[in-house]
Amino acid sequence: MTKPLPAPAVLLVCTANICRSPMAEAVLRAQGLFGHVESAGVYAGPRGQPVDARAARALLKRGYELGRRWRSRPLPLEQFDRFDLVLAMEQEHLQALRERCPAHLQGRLHLFLDFVPGRAGEEVPDPYFGSEQGFEHVLDLLELGAAGLRGAVGRGLLLPA
Repeated sequence: MTKPLPAPAVLLVCTANICRSPMAEAVLRAQGLFGHVESAGVYAGPRGQPVDARAARALLKRGYELGRRWRSRPLPLEQFDRFDLVLAMEQEHLQALRERCPAHLQGRLHLFLDFVPGRAGEEVPDPYFGSEQGFEHVLDLLELGAAGLRGAVGRGLLLPA
């Protein structure tokens, strides 16, 4: 009998790690699809901040939770090899990741919506300066992206490195 492969590890990246990437973390953790899920911010300061209250409310409305102890964090610069997949919310984040990631790991970097048929290259917009509706829209996109990732894993397209 063959031993099953471990589930892939994923890192989710946005600007400050207080809106989009923690929301995506909550969605992907709820799926149970990945063995390890973390989020970080390209420009997150070293002092951990709680998730934006509007993001927390949007998550709670749909049954997701991060937990009260969750705090933002900066990119783990020397630890890209810990993740099989690193998903950015927008092109600016992807570019920052490409500049910091070793050449042999560049293939692990993608936009969050790249695994959704017909949505490759699309960004998840930053809801920070908008309304509660913006957070709901972002959560819609994150659930869509999560479904795309689930499909990719199911088709064997995402395997642990």
